[in-house]
Amino acid sequence: MEDAALGWWGVPLAVIAGAIRISTPFLFVSLGECLTEKSGRINLGLEGTLVMGAMSGYGTAYLTGSPWAGVLVAGLAGTAFGLLHALICALPRVNDIAVGIALMLLGTGLAFFLGKPFIQPTAPHLPAISLGFWSEVPQIRAALEVNVLFVIGALLAVAMLWAFRATRWGLIIRMAGDSADAARAMGYDPDRVRMWATMTGGFLAGVGGAFLSLYYPGSWNEGLSSGQGITAVALVIFARWNPMWCFYAALLFGGASALGPALQAVGVTQGYYLFNAAPYLLTLVIMVLASSSRRRLAGAPGELSVTR
Repeated sequence: MEDAALGWWGVPLAVIAGAIRISTPFLFVSLGECLTEKSGRINLGLEGTLVMGAMSGYGTAYLTGSPWAGVLVAGLAGTAFGLLHALICALPRVNDIAVGIALMLLGTGLAFFLGKPFIQPTAPHLPAISLGFWSEVPQIRAALEVNVLFVIGALLAVAMLWAFRATRWGLIIRMAGDSADAARAMGYDPDRVRMWATMTGGFLAGVGGAFLSLYYPGSWNEGLSSGQGITAVALVIFARWNPMWCFYAALLFGGASALGPALQAVGVTQGYYLFNAAPYLLTLVIMVLASSSRRRLAGAPGELSVTR
């Protein structure tokens, strides 16, 4: 009776709940890519990093019984992929985009190969904070159940925005991204700055992968990512390389992804697959709008491959 009484009010509640859950991996990957691109390097390999993080995190949590150990190992796996990307891109006449695509294929293939033993076993999940304890309505309690990683990601977005504007290391990263010559003139090696930025970005992408396998949907399988790593690159462009706008954009993508299941839950089945395609259509629209030849991408680091 409660479900019937709630009726269409369940749709916005389900979208809110879905936005919080689904946006978390988008948030971590986009923040990692934002940091990487701020240093002047684009990493299209984050899809492979995300999947590798999901597999290594799930496997570690299953073997150790600790989901937080899984998150740490997933981040370290992402760091390793970031380091590999940075070392290859530092070589002469190497294209960032081509390297990223190669590492995306390597990461997904390696994760599928190494992760086969973990498809059936069940690993412990990450805990959640119940902000809807005051309500007796299950839908409200579900909508207000927030994972700890979402809170950490939101705080991280604020911290990154402040760091880019007010700290020495933030200025160094921005300088390396805007002008390698200026960074060298100030005594900094742009390749070293980009290496650390790419490694840190890989760590965040790996953590985002751990969320997929250890919380939502909470399992390991070969179709887990659904292109979220690639979508995060479009999200960063949409956010104009601003960490806080990455947070808002991640919520927007999460809400778009949750719209289809929310409508299906109240009996709307016609056009269901079209609603499920909403985040991908949104990505396409963003890329078309952001690729206008009439103006330079506002806020884009000058050293990025996509701006040259």
